[in-house]
Amino acid sequence: MTRLFSRTLGALQPYVPGEQPAEPISLKLNTNESPFGPSPLALEAIRQAANNDLRLYPDYQAQDVRDAIADYNGISSAQVFIGNSSDEVLAHVYKALFQRDGVVLTPDITYSFYVTYGAMFNVKQKQIPLADDFSIDTADYVVDHGEPVAGVIFANPNAPTGRVMGLQEIADIAQAFPESAVVVDEAYIDFGGESAVGLLGQLDNIVVVQTLSKSRALAGLRVGYLMASEAVVEALGRVKDSFNPYPLDRLAMAGAAAAIRDTDYFDQTRQAIMDARQELSEDLEGLGFSVLPSATNFVFARHQQLDAAAIQRALREQGILVRHFSHPRIEQFLRITVGTSDECRHLWKVLADILPGLG
Repeated sequence: MTRLFSRTLGALQPYVPGEQPAEPISLKLNTNESPFGPSPLALEAIRQAANNDLRLYPDYQAQDVRDAIADYNGISSAQVFIGNSSDEVLAHVYKALFQRDGVVLTPDITYSFYVTYGAMFNVKQKQIPLADDFSIDTADYVVDHGEPVAGVIFANPNAPTGRVMGLQEIADIAQAFPESAVVVDEAYIDFGGESAVGLLGQLDNIVVVQTLSKSRALAGLRVGYLMASEAVVEALGRVKDSFNPYPLDRLAMAGAAAAIRDTDYFDQTRQAIMDARQELSEDLEGLGFSVLPSATNFVFARHQQLDAAAIQRALREQGILVRHFSHPRIEQFLRITVGTSDECRHLWKVLADILPGLG
């Protein structure tokens, strides 16, 4: 059947998502989903939107969602672009901003979808190694790379490491490449970092991508968005409207707008996750793990004596899923999603029982 395939198909390197098990699992801590449900206001808005208007096409501009995002971030709605997940938004970024002469800079350990999109859109990428402490060192970016820099993209806080950059570091990179887009992927920004949205008024080449999947507990709704200059948003709109003018359905738009406006629930649940993260980090350290500083809803930890893959397998036998990446430099780390305080305590008790048997 290969005679039917396009010549570019073989070059694709598909993204491998975290496991979504079919069998019952007692504790799922492998895909960074929120341990809390969505905003009750969002759920009610979705129920209200489930009416006969579903026979009609949705607003292709998603204006109500853009207004909610703009109001929350103190920007114009003309600076907001909406997509069906931040992954789709990133795909449009590669098409609209990175298909240029030169190389796109990205960390060597980061969200693996960047590699996938580089292959899909034929964008040449150069991976910049993280520092020994797994942080992004600005000095490694603002140097001569021997060819034009077509763009820069990194996650902040980074995934799977969880480490966060400051705004001045981001500004330094953007100032070093004023003719290229510097894309800051902020999927986890609400758990301890400071958004680069505050730099948009100073640097028109900064592009900020966010999602409702993590801190807004709406991974199942698939809503992502981008905030940038009006010119960048217009460019992304041309790509979207050449691909799918209606990325969000009526239910998704209703839930998204309500979730963004429910700031009380948002602040309550994200603070609970940050508190549980601190507790989990301390408990893991007490069991012999080294835990990287995290500004996300997960921790990245390695045991000082035991093999990470063996620990993951032992946890799975107890009905607990965590994520293991068999990549150089991080093959002895586990990425563990922060659950509720009770869930994190359960994980600690199971680890305390199984670790002695792995030595």
